[in-house]
Amino acid sequence: MGSFEEVMQKNATAKFIATVLVGGVIVGVSLYGLLQSSEGLQKNLEPLGLLWKRRRKKKNKTIRVYMDGCFDMMHYGHCNALRQARALGDELVVGVVSDDEIIANKGPPVTPLEERMIMVNAVKWVDEVITDAPYAITEEFMQKLFNEYNIDYIIHGDDPCILPDGTDAYAHAKKAGRYKQIKRTEGVSSTDIVG
Repeated sequence: MGSFEEVMQKNATAKFIATVLVGGVIVGVSLYGLLQSSEGLQKNLEPLGLLWKRRRKKKNKTIRVYMDGCFDMMHYGHCNALRQARALGDELVVGVVSDDEIIANKGPPVTPLEERMIMVNAVKWVDEVITDAPYAITEEFMQKLFNEYNIDYIIHGDDPCILPDGTDAYAHAKKAGRYKQIKRTEGVSSTDIVG
């Protein structure tokens, strides 16, 4: 046998090795148990993960807004309206009213449809253009906007848009709760310019 110090050192070394081995076994068993239970835990939490992804996707959903107009003799009032409309969503879809619809509701346009389409499409706030849009938002056209174009809101200025029969051109959108209003730019209009 050796001295008391040697025996104590050997005991300490043996205790250390035993602790490491036992600790390693415990850690190994714990990690194995964690891995086994994490598979079960993962299966149990999977619906929560899907729910979180759905909520996140819904929060991050792209908001698409629609604004229509004649855009005859394009001026800064039109551009300001498009800027304000785009600020209410992530993407702005613009409907350019057809020549026939303008004639039926306001009189003949000065600028033909093709040129009005080019001018509206050139505005930096516009993401997509729909040609031959109706002057009034009918129930049928509104459903097309919601279902085919994924429009969330229909936008118009705070000036009244009255049809020849005296009804509001945006009544259906307002009734559906999918209407938002912007401020009309005062002091400029195509009608005034023509006048």
